[in-house]
Amino acid sequence: MADVPSKTIETGHELSDLSPKNIAIFAASLAAMIIVVLWICYELFQHYSTVSMKTEVPPSPLSYTREPTPEPHLLVVPGQELKAMRAAEDSILNSYAWVDRERGIVRIPMQRAIDILAQGGIASQPQSNEKSTGNKKQKSPRNP
Repeated sequence: MADVPSKTIETGHELSDLSPKNIAIFAASLAAMIIVVLWICYELFQHYSTVSMKTEVPPSPLSYTREPTPEPHLLVVPGQELKAMRAAEDSILNSYAWVDRERGIVRIPMQRAIDILAQGGIASQPQSNEKSTGNKKQKSPRNP
């Protein structure tokens, strides 16, 4: 502590390291540098903007026409289309209708079809003329 001037000890801080003049010069230089960098950025932006406008292909006149948006569309009321689809399916599953009138094919309600199958079952093989012939087996040419 012998080298430290007594005036420094009395004030409580270093008096010789930083001068207000040097701090003001640094602040002014920093502000000037920021302004110069911002001006350079602005000029570069303007330059590249004009270059891109000159080289850009003009848009097609067809691009101004209104085209329908591609599918799928956003739903305004979620679930409305699902309810409509299920109502249509329910009406098909629970009603009688002709599928092919000429061939005699009809559509019956699902519950009625389940009841019919529960009563009679499903035939595993197509019915043939065996019932009308009395279940007689015909001899094949291989087995005399």
